[in-house]
Amino acid sequence: MVSVKYVPSDMLINYVSGKLKEEKKIKEPNWVKFVKTGVSKEKPPLQDDWIYVRAASMLRKLYINGYLGISRMSSEYGGKVDRGSKRYHAASGSRSITRFLFHELESAGLVQKTQKGRSLSPQGMSLLDNASKEIIKQLAQKDPLYEKFI
Repeated sequence: MVSVKYVPSDMLINYVSGKLKEEKKIKEPNWVKFVKTGVSKEKPPLQDDWIYVRAASMLRKLYINGYLGISRMSSEYGGKVDRGSKRYHAASGSRSITRFLFHELESAGLVQKTQKGRSLSPQGMSLLDNASKEIIKQLAQKDPLYEKFI
């Protein structure tokens, strides 16, 4: 069985974000073009579809870690605060973006709320498993070393 852990993360995230975008599982709000993704950032993201990429990345992190809450997930997307010549301080990412995406993924049926935080639902697991199978098939056509995963 092919797991998400065997697939290159950039290929998986791009594939899943494309699926989320074409199936319109996430409603893109009007503030997406203007919002920064955290205190440590100076400008908004350059990609037009960054919200789908972030949602796919969150699904992958939930698959690997099992369950995560809003604070822990936002700290995964944090960075260094630029304080000039002083030492840096770590800052977490935007919790409102994380909260919004969790709500959208819950309404799409890909994430469920548990006692310990959010975790993947069976539909979310199957989405990521099917995506990793497709990517491994594509990689096996280019490189025969990946055929052992099929």
